[in-house]
Amino acid sequence: MATTRANDELADTDDLNLVDRYWRAANYLSVGQIYLLDNPLLQVPLQPEHIKPRLLGHWGTTPGLNFVYAHLNRAIRALDLNVIYVCGPGHGGPGVVANTYLEGSYSEIYPDISRDTDGLRSLFRQFSFPGGIPSHAAPETPGSIHEGGELGYALVHAYGAAFDNPDLIVACVIGDGEAETGPLAASWHSNKFLSPVRDGAVLPILHLNGYKIANPTVLGRMDDDEIRQLFTGYGHEPLFVEGDDPRLMHRQMAGVLKQAMESIRAIQSTARDGRKTSERPKWPMIVLRSPKGWTGPKEVDGLKVEGFWRAHQVPIANPRGNPKHLELLEQWMRSYQPETLFDGAGRLLPELRALAPTGERRMGANPHTNGGLLKRELKLPNPGEYAVDVRQPGGVKAEATRTMGRYLRDVVRLNAEARNFRIMGPDETASNRLDAVFEVTERVWMERTEPYDVHLAQDGRVMEVLSEHLCQGWLEGYLLTGRHGLFSCYEAFIHIVDSMFNQHAKWLKVSRDLPWRRPIASLNYLLTSHVWQQDHNGFSHQDPGFVDLVANKKADIVRIYFPPDANTLLWITDHCLRTYDRINVIVAGKAPSPQWLTMQEAATHCDAGIGIWRWAGSETEGSEPDVVMACAGDVPTLETLAAVDLLRNSLPELKIRVVNVVDLMTLQPKEQHPHGLSERNFDGIFTRDRPIIFAYHGYPYLIHRLTYNRANHAGMHVRGFKEEGTTTTPFDMLVLNELDRFHLAIEVIERVPGLGIAAAHIKQQFHDALIEHSHYVREHGEDMPQIRNWAWPNNPKQTSGPAGD
Repeated sequence: MATTRANDELADTDDLNLVDRYWRAANYLSVGQIYLLDNPLLQVPLQPEHIKPRLLGHWGTTPGLNFVYAHLNRAIRALDLNVIYVCGPGHGGPGVVANTYLEGSYSEIYPDISRDTDGLRSLFRQFSFPGGIPSHAAPETPGSIHEGGELGYALVHAYGAAFDNPDLIVACVIGDGEAETGPLAASWHSNKFLSPVRDGAVLPILHLNGYKIANPTVLGRMDDDEIRQLFTGYGHEPLFVEGDDPRLMHRQMAGVLKQAMESIRAIQSTARDGRKTSERPKWPMIVLRSPKGWTGPKEVDGLKVEGFWRAHQVPIANPRGNPKHLELLEQWMRSYQPETLFDGAGRLLPELRALAPTGERRMGANPHTNGGLLKRELKLPNPGEYAVDVRQPGGVKAEATRTMGRYLRDVVRLNAEARNFRIMGPDETASNRLDAVFEVTERVWMERTEPYDVHLAQDGRVMEVLSEHLCQGWLEGYLLTGRHGLFSCYEAFIHIVDSMFNQHAKWLKVSRDLPWRRPIASLNYLLTSHVWQQDHNGFSHQDPGFVDLVANKKADIVRIYFPPDANTLLWITDHCLRTYDRINVIVAGKAPSPQWLTMQEAATHCDAGIGIWRWAGSETEGSEPDVVMACAGDVPTLETLAAVDLLRNSLPELKIRVVNVVDLMTLQPKEQHPHGLSERNFDGIFTRDRPIIFAYHGYPYLIHRLTYNRANHAGMHVRGFKEEGTTTTPFDMLVLNELDRFHLAIEVIERVPGLGIAAAHIKQQFHDALIEHSHYVREHGEDMPQIRNWAWPNNPKQTSGPAGD
């Protein structure tokens, strides 16, 4: 990593006066972004018209961020380090933008923001301004892999970036407000999953400035001994930098950063040289205590600002309308001595320019922060090699996710050398029937193992921890730095990361409009152990609503898939792993269930996303059906086909069309989603006026929302989950929510004109069957044999077409 000579250079503090000037330049640019429209170098006295009419931004955390950035630059140059910077404090945007501008990476990406007076004016004007840039380290910010608007995820993203990046150091600044969040608290355990042999290093920098928006912070009020004990317990070696005198703080930071880099080098060298140690390494971390709003105004209007929560956002509130405030702002900005930092043309002075790293060593230009530059396509097996042999619809049973697991096993195997694919999940890989992957890899585990432990290894490709936040954050960091992965989770508990999903979707939405941001691999979810297969858990495990949240996002970003069997799941999985800049949600059960389509039929059906299953229906060639029975989801598909079987036997003259939806977004109009059906095709499948009985996996209103402006929306009658759940049999769960075959068949009789009276006796038979079911399960504790043993008939009367779409 570093030579002795380079370390000696890092220890030499003679250049710290230059580092201080560089830091002052970053602080000056940060203040200018918050306040100024014009007069960027204060070449004339500050006037009200130079001030923005709306002052937006956050000063309090920014000088600390700038301080860290300047010293990391120094370490990168001295030791030729490969470092990226994750800015955790929520609105540290002024600092990250200022530093990437000073190092030149900002102007390379945005040539209009040139490194001169005109560029400074544009830099200041654009910040938190209509048509400009956000106040946090957003996708628009060079060097950023972390959206700073929501707190809690900086450290877990940093670790995701470090996995399988052995030469990378991720410097992660964590604000003491962010440190109070649950996800961040769990993130400290990520060091138990970091291999010093195969992974990079994360250097957490806990920035304690004492205050949030209007209150002290919990960690900020803890003394050093308590902080030391806390983070030693987490498995770190805490190193402290604290004070408010810049001269002393620079010397402290230089020494502590040298010590941290030496510690990282020693840990990695020991592990990579094959020297065994009995204990998990104590990775270094830095605790930086500095005043909130450091170097800003001490007081405003007689009230304390620096070192207090009033420094959090805009310390001087009204310089445009208050002459005293204007004077105070000018004093503050001139205290940085801009004439000693920039020349008359607005260029950073040469001796300060020389302090920044060059080329891709600049943190704003490091290719790991634009992961699409490094992304290599996965080697993927042929999904057909894992296909379930379906000779006739429903003729064989299989566990869909177990079949998927065999496919994923070989994805892991084929990409073992590249080390660019991981599977994340909260302790559920085997539970979710993906355990075939353990034939070729293990779970990551850096702590001690017992002789009776199984599938634990330091070089595993499966990451399990009982925190959905960590699984999601690790995967996001991994994807954003150019790799691939899958997140497998129980359906009900994926809601834990609703907000993280939101933020990643926003990141993708913005980054897709930035030509310099290269596409990254898609975030792929497998949601299983779903609402209709929780008979051993109960109501707490029953919630299919995550897809409702997903459907709110921009159409170009999200995809939602409900494969009805194993072969469709294989095809969808293969497709999702090939995509980029997407969020793909796959909902599939793990229980043994009938298989409907051959691999070729599955491929055709999935490529279309929706189709008429002619083999299941009873409509006659060339005429419209009496009713359309639609389904989306594996269990709704099973119940729909069972209902069709009931109706074909009881009402053989009834013309039924069966429609299966595997890609939920096909229901939207083509104008709203790229996968949406045109009006003509939608009407051709669903008709314009016949009743549609739609059995849906989740909450019914989503289907209505997706189809509300279709011609036959009034004929759409959707059944799904209606918040009725308990620990009961699988079929009883369906009955409680009226999604079972009997309720579906009854609704057909009620909706098809003329059947209500003519088939009243058939309807009564179905009601009687529901009563019989209720008595049976409460007496025997299992579903009736005719339910458990039902199978699609071998030779139903065919009225049109072969199997398939």
